Amino acid sequence: MQLAEAYANKSLDEVKAALAGATLRIYSCPQPENADKPIIRNGLLAECVISSIDGDQATVAEEPVLAKNVGTPLFSRATTPDGAVIGDFSTGPGDSDIKLAEVSCSKGAPVKITKFQVRVAENGVMPVSPRDKMVEKFDLTQISHEKEYAWNADFASRKTA
Repeated sequence: MQLAEAYANKSLDEVKAALAGATLRIYSCPQPENADKPIIRNGLLAECVISSIDGDQATVAEEPVLAKNVGTPLFSRATTPDGAVIGDFSTGPGDSDIKLAEVSCSKGAPVKITKFQVRVAENGVMPVSPRDKMVEKFDLTQISHEKEYAWNADFASRKTA
């Protein structure tokens, strides 16, 4: 989990309280370098409102949540009702922050969250995410394409959503 700067020093209980009522969007596009950066390509798969988080279980306000597009979930972004970013969560199989019932999404099919882990820093050390493990294992400087293309330099001014 990568928290936005505004939530970086919050406790686990404060982050969970912020997530109650938050909008969770699940994406199939590359995860930005950190939660304060914009999403470059919109690979929105599904969207729901989290009513509460109890342990590793998230309750969504309206079920079923239906997929809007086809794709493989890579990460999710949680935002407050006014649109401020709370954080990004790894999403998919294995030791992801958010685990879904299915490996991929199909348009119109239900999307069910089976596990929702909120893992904030303990003693100043953040748990290692699957993304960070991949960066370390393969000695990558980036996973996202956002630094590769010159047209991304003025993305914020062209952003439509």
